[in-house]
Amino acid sequence: MSTPSASATAPAAPAKARWWSKLGPGLITGAADDDPSGIATYTQAGAQLGYGVGWTLLLTYPLMMGIQLASARIGRVTGKNLTETFARFCPRWMVATLVLLLLVANVINLGADLSAMGDSAALVLPGRPAWYAVGFGIVSLLLQVFLPYERYVRVLKWLTLSLFAYVGVVFAVDVDWAAALRGTFTPDFHWSRAYVTTVVAILGTTISPYLFFWQASQEVQEIKRVAADHPLRVAPEQARTQLRRLRIDTAVGMGFSNLIAFFIITAAAATLHAHGQSRIETTAQAAAALKPIAGDLAFWLFALGVLGTGMLALPVLAGSAAEAVASYFHLRKGLDLTLARGRSFYAILAAAMLLGVGISLSGLNPISALYWAAVINAVISVPVMVAVMIAASSPAVMGQMVLPRKWRLLGWLATAAMAAASVALGVVSFT
Repeated sequence: MSTPSASATAPAAPAKARWWSKLGPGLITGAADDDPSGIATYTQAGAQLGYGVGWTLLLTYPLMMGIQLASARIGRVTGKNLTETFARFCPRWMVATLVLLLLVANVINLGADLSAMGDSAALVLPGRPAWYAVGFGIVSLLLQVFLPYERYVRVLKWLTLSLFAYVGVVFAVDVDWAAALRGTFTPDFHWSRAYVTTVVAILGTTISPYLFFWQASQEVQEIKRVAADHPLRVAPEQARTQLRRLRIDTAVGMGFSNLIAFFIITAAAATLHAHGQSRIETTAQAAAALKPIAGDLAFWLFALGVLGTGMLALPVLAGSAAEAVASYFHLRKGLDLTLARGRSFYAILAAAMLLGVGISLSGLNPISALYWAAVINAVISVPVMVAVMIAASSPAVMGQMVLPRKWRLLGWLATAAMAAASVALGVVSFT
């Protein structure tokens, strides 16, 4: 009598577990997109312009899919991150410029995020915001250095659930759903400095350079983490399974990101804008303004959501910058390294985090800094996106696995949209 094979007798993994296991770099990247910078930008947009900017999120979803899938595919096919990939076809000075732009934007974002987190913590706990900002920076740095990568990824995946706080805010307030749906499906564009700047800020916080670098590098880390996985250029038999997982992971991650952004804009429109509070100067003011309008629940959800998303975004910002710089100088890199083997990489990561802490202690206006960090991201995204799309479309880089035509179209449309937004911002700023 034949013995049943192990595969025939082994219980199938629950469907929920199988789906959860398919989600990783894309989900974390999408959730990190709704960092305190994103929360501030969406809150400011909803407070200033009400429900009328919801259409931007319907626009950005397919564009995000195109450029993020291009970035992720580069990492999975080549086994190289974006900096290493750019070095194959760009002059060294150009790669240095792209890395420098990423570093500047990420450090500004780190400082603004830490300021927002410090303000939010001081709303619900005793103590000064600066203490909390420093504490969050140190805790995040220690986790990145000393927590093994495999466990750290699990922590980041669970932190994505903190974004549901903003779903809770919406259901804790009185929303005009008819107006919210009109603002989403019937664009009402106004040619004014305030409106154009807000739209550019939304685009900049939604389609940001650090997200491209992070998702590509995490695909590379996943190849290292799973012994059976290899870059698809040398293991084409894995292509069907891995590219399908890539599409699912990216679609879910970017969809989750934009859905949460919609809830944040809707909550701000229903509360702050509806009650004439169109100018928000700090995250603390945004949360505090919700309290008399929407009650304690909305206040607590907003404040705690900033902390959860901040702890998710800090390692993405610092890690993507450190990987890019380390790759440029041909240093060992990756959150899977021990401190002894990755001293240079972790020194760069620590320097980025400490610069961010310094910016957070400088007394800058957190909402203003977060908002303008998004605008800066929008402007510097364009050259990075051009390089991503050239790499993803190049047989010399990707072999037979160049980005398919429909995704190339979306990626180039995203690049064109960011370029047009940057030009529009320049026009309204000087007229």
